[in-house]
Order: sequence, then structure tokens, then C-alpha cells
Amino acid sequence: MQASTVVIAAGERSIEAVLAAEALRRAARQQGVELAIEIRSDQGVTGALPAAQAAATQLLLVGDGEADASRFGSARIVRASLGEVLNDPLAALALLAATSATASTANDGKRIVAVTSCPTGIAHTFMAAEGLQQAAKALGHAIRVETQGSVGAQDALSDEEIAAADLVLIAADREVDLSRFAGKCLFKSGTKPAINDGQNLIRKALAEANVQAGAAVAGRTTEKTKATGPYKHLMTGVSFMLPFVTAGGLLIALAFALGGIYAFDDAHKGTLAWSLFQIGAKSGFMLMVPALAGYIAYSIADRPGIAPGMIGGLVAVNMDAGFIGGILAGFIAGYGVYWINRALRLPRSLEGLKPVLILPVLGTLLVGLLMMYVIGTPVAGLLAWLTDWLRGMQGSSAILLGLLLGGMMAVDMGGPVNKASYAFSTALISSQVYTPMAATMIGGMTPPLGIALATWLFSNRFTAEERGTAGAAGVLGLSFVTEGAIPYAARDPLRTIPALILGSAVAGAISMAAGVELKVPHGGVFVLPIPNAVTHLGIYLVALLAGVAVTAVALGVLKKPVTSPA
Repeated sequence: MQASTVVIAAGERSIEAVLAAEALRRAARQQGVELAIEIRSDQGVTGALPAAQAAATQLLLVGDGEADASRFGSARIVRASLGEVLNDPLAALALLAATSATASTANDGKRIVAVTSCPTGIAHTFMAAEGLQQAAKALGHAIRVETQGSVGAQDALSDEEIAAADLVLIAADREVDLSRFAGKCLFKSGTKPAINDGQNLIRKALAEANVQAGAAVAGRTTEKTKATGPYKHLMTGVSFMLPFVTAGGLLIALAFALGGIYAFDDAHKGTLAWSLFQIGAKSGFMLMVPALAGYIAYSIADRPGIAPGMIGGLVAVNMDAGFIGGILAGFIAGYGVYWINRALRLPRSLEGLKPVLILPVLGTLLVGLLMMYVIGTPVAGLLAWLTDWLRGMQGSSAILLGLLLGGMMAVDMGGPVNKASYAFSTALISSQVYTPMAATMIGGMTPPLGIALATWLFSNRFTAEERGTAGAAGVLGLSFVTEGAIPYAARDPLRTIPALILGSAVAGAISMAAGVELKVPHGGVFVLPIPNAVTHLGIYLVALLAGVAVTAVALGVLKKPVTSPA
């Protein structure tokens, strides 16, 4: 068999380094493998490797001491701890062999560029990026990942990097502009495969990627629409709507804090409170539904759909059709422009007029007239009924809705069910219905916080690694990032997820039963101190504590003690 290289960097643990080296040699002899082992400790260097051998294609790096990693060059490094090697040296060698086999079957390392993005642009975006980076390193590929999060694109890909790439991998739950990737082999996926099994996603992408057509290539819109579907179009609209909701809600809360609940009254005209209310309610909230509709249409029909979608959304607002009317306007504008673009054939000399003149005008006529004469009035009646029903909810009906919204937030922690609850509650803010948002946010904070508490109360149910990351999960929970619970749920889904759903449902039910209103759609506990951002703050905190306690106790009951806690 081919010789393998091992570097043991042990620092002060020189005796353990010698024992680990001997254990690896014995395991290698059993498998007929020749090992070259270098030991580096505070006692010096034993068996120093030649420079050429240190930069070999594959080596096993044991321990966390100083290893002078700069000399390894482009070698693929498999890491293991001293404890892992001493406990099972055969497994360490097997890991080295498996990685080597994977690298040899992958041919030459590929140059990959990737874009990750999720509807809220907070957790899944960056977890997917990390998953792809780790997977590419393990497979021997070079990768650059651009994250399109809530603050815009970070680590943006340059034109040179895109041109040199062998593969473009899009791991996104909302629509991403693909125009700059024309002519490249491209593969589209959601963020979940990148988080859960990045290596398999990269292998699939390399095998199944197709060449991305340019903007002028007929039929590309069809491929785009089939690959995404209505849910992704809706989530794209929601992601672009969120900043309007957040900015408008916070400014309204500040207006009430400074000028009282009648800050909007003309008697306060000219005051700072009155001005803040005008900016938040009359401008920020006014643009929520048009932004939702415009970017749903953009997701379907690209840039020609934005104007018809936003105008249709504004018509919906003016007709009191609210977010339901805005969603319908967005889909009508998007699919209308898409079909007009396909059906309308013009001479090549006039094709340039389609995206800037013909499609926006015809699309706006279509959605505007349909809203005015067919859709707007009945949808306005439906929204008025829904608003009155939600505002009048009391007793068992309010508890049931709270159970549903809170529980949905913990079902898949950032997936479609979670996002459906969030999108429903966020959209209702535009109709001044704030109780579902309170139940939704508390249901999203509960899972990571409940897990953090459970690791302290029932430490024998969790591994040392899980206990060590519980603090980070708790901070994510306080920030309303439900995804902090994903690693724990992934390890033991059948016991963990029911416990998380139970706690979130209890928290949401208490919130709805108490009539708690939340005017800001994100921020977790950090927005609660803002005056008038949340009503019944004391009860809301009680609901959160109750949900966290129920989650922790349920985890303690359902999970079994780990067999060998580290």
C-alpha cells in the first residue's frame, strides 16, 4: 500500500505523543500500511519529515500543538486528537484512507464559487456557507462563498473568480440574481443540504450542474420558474419586505414612547413624536405591501416584474386589500410579465424596449385592472373579516392559534413550516394585527433557550460537545435565531423536535391568551425594552420562561443519558 504521513503535534504532552505514534504504527502494520511519523513536542522534533514529504497530497495531523503548518503547502490534512488516536488508532487510519479515496476519485480539485442566502439572511445563510467551506476542504476543492445576508452581500465574488471557477453553486432559499454567472456550470439548491451534508451536495452539483444561459437566451425564465416555485417567490418577497416592517415598527414605537398613544394626532403636529409616526406609519408601513408584491414579481419575472408588482401592491393598499391583495398582485404581475415576455415576439431591433417599456406597461395594466375590477374588493372584504376575527380572538380560539404559530416555529427551525408561520405573522403587521407576531417570535426564541437550560439541568443527556456549545445556542435564542437548535435536533430528532415543539407551543399559547402585541418582527429580547414595541411585557417574559422550562423538562424526560459522556 502507499505510504502515509503522520504529524503528531503534542506540545507538553510528549509521553502521549510517543504512545500515539506507537499505536498508529501497530495499527498500520496490521493493515499493511507504511507510516512516516513526525513527533513534535516540547522535547523537540523526532523523525522530522523532509520538506517534500510534508507537502505531500495527504497527511494525518494529530493533536493541537505547534506543527509549522506553513510547510504543508497544498496537502490535504485530516485532523484527529491525541485522545481519538489513543482510543482507536485503526479508526484514525481509516479516516485517513477514506479521505484519500475520496480525493482520488474526485480527480483534480475543482475551483468552486458559491452564493448562500435565506429569507431572513441571518442564520441559515452563514451556516450554509460554513458547511460548504468545510465540505470543499474535505473533498480537496477550492471554494469561495459569497453570503447574501440581511446586511447585503459579504465576501462578494469578483468577476475574475467567477470566470476561473469550474462550478457555481447556489445554496439559497430565496431568489438570487444569476445574470453574472452566464456561461458557467451552475447548480441550485436550498440551504438545508449545504448545512446537513455539504459533501454530498458538492458531489451532486459537480455531477448534475448545467450551463447557465445568458439573459438573452430564450427559455431561461421557464427553467428559473420551474426550479423555484411559488413558495420561494413568496419568501423572496418577504425577505425584501422585512426591512420596511422593522424600520416602520421601531419608529412607530419610538413615536408612542415620546408622545404617548396619541402622538399621531394633529394636535401634536410638528413635534418629533408626530414626525416619527409619519415616517414609520405613513411611509415605512405604506411601502411594506408594495415591496412584498414587487419582489414576488421580481422573483418570477426578474427586473421587468418589479414595477408592475409594486404598483399592484400599492393599488391593493389603496383598496384596503392589504397583504393578501399584495401577495396576489405580486403573483399576477410576475406570472403575467413572464407569459407576456414569452408570447410577445418582436423584431430584434425592438427587443431592447421590452424590459424597460413594453413589459412594465402591459404588466401594470394587467395587474392594475384586475385589482381594480375583479380582485381588490372581495379581497378587501376577506382581509377585513380576518382582521376583525384575529383582533377579537379570546379564550380557546386565541390559545389554539398561539399553540399553532408557536409550535410551527419549532417544527423545522428555519425551514418551510417555520417560515410559513413567520411570513403570516409578519404580513399581519401591515393590517395592524400584532398578536400573532408576538406568539411567533416567542415560539422561535424558545427552542435554543430550552436546549441551553436542559444542558445545565440534565447534563448527562448531552455530550461534552453539546454542553460546550449550549452558551452559543442560548445567545442565538435570545436573538430570535431558532436555527441555534438545529445541531441538537439533527443528532436526535425523534426525541428533541417533539420537546421543542411542546415548549414553543406553550409559550405561543400563553402569549396569544394574554393578548400580547409585538410591533417589531425581529430582534428577540433586545427589542423588548423599546417603549411600546411590546405590550404586556411582564406576561410576555413569563410566557418565554414557561416555554423554556417546558422545553428543558421535556428534553430531560424524552432524551436518554449518553452512554459515554466525554
